[in-house]
Amino acid sequence: MTAIEPVDWDLAARTAGRLARRHPLPARVDSGLGKQFSRLVSTAEALVADSTGLVSAEGPATAQVVDRATWARRNVVSFRGVLAPFTAQHIEKYADDSGRFARLSLATGSKVTALELGTMLGWMSSRVIGQYDMLMGNDSDSDQVYIVGPNLIGLEDRYGFPAEEFRLWIAIHEVTHRAEFTGVPWLRSFFFEQLTQVFGGERESGDVLAAMRSALTNRVETRRRITEGGLAAVLATETQRAALSRIAGMMSLLEGHGDTVMNRAGGDLIPSASRFERVLGERRRRVNPIQRLIYRLIGFEAKLNQYSAGTGFIGAIEAVGGPRAIDRCWDGPDCLPSIEEIAEPARWLCRMGTERAAAHPDVTVPVAVCTTRSNGVG
Repeated sequence: MTAIEPVDWDLAARTAGRLARRHPLPARVDSGLGKQFSRLVSTAEALVADSTGLVSAEGPATAQVVDRATWARRNVVSFRGVLAPFTAQHIEKYADDSGRFARLSLATGSKVTALELGTMLGWMSSRVIGQYDMLMGNDSDSDQVYIVGPNLIGLEDRYGFPAEEFRLWIAIHEVTHRAEFTGVPWLRSFFFEQLTQVFGGERESGDVLAAMRSALTNRVETRRRITEGGLAAVLATETQRAALSRIAGMMSLLEGHGDTVMNRAGGDLIPSASRFERVLGERRRRVNPIQRLIYRLIGFEAKLNQYSAGTGFIGAIEAVGGPRAIDRCWDGPDCLPSIEEIAEPARWLCRMGTERAAAHPDVTVPVAVCTTRSNGVG
């Protein structure tokens, strides 16, 4: 009897592709965009290495310019790859369940989940400019920097951005993320360990009901969890929430690092960087109430919050330890800031200063930072 996966991946890809194509494309499409980005990611890689000291262990970066539908479908492939170990467990668990009602329930759930995933990715396809997808499997599209061409050109046209500067600025951000995950030996495996905590545990129906009851009775806590991680954070178990919290801390750091590097590494090559940052920051915040609700429920608001929180964290630690103070974070998982430390950088500075790490003796913490939180660092 044919096994039923928890997600109908083909349906998810079709749904994502159809919704992505519905968004209008800019009238102008630059046919030389792919060749230009091949050059720009090479330039960006050298700038990022010089600025951060991170060098990829995977060789030179490569870029691929895609349309919205292609981006959405490839992210379905990405999700399928990262969830493969957990869907295999699901299939094995229910393989012998031949009851008609049980199989109908599994099949229905598979399609509902596929529609949800496809709809989310199709909707997001008009908002993403660039992406480093480190979740892809071992195929020809692995380890790519993706540029969503229509979205990039649309922004350039709308705001009159100088194309060469803006494209290098975007390339630096995505190449920075690649340098983080391929230049810090343990970071990728740590991330996947957290995903195992989120997706690998067994959930009983009673767990879900208990989470729903708690959400209804403690609305303040529910709003906080939705803001930090979307609806998934509300229904998660304690173990899952702990893993989601570690992921949130890590991603806030990485997003802040990406933003900091993209505004610093380009130097004189990108004199418009401050304008790009201001315009895109305003664009992120300028959403209608319906969009804000969607952002919050799917966790996209948490993603946007990571940019500002992470940038603030890095600014605070650099004010104390200098422009390479973040290097301490790459020493191991225990050196990553928690989501609480992202919000209050003095706590991370105190923890790192107390440990007196020999690897970075130049990153010192004045006693005042550890004895007061009113000095502007927290």
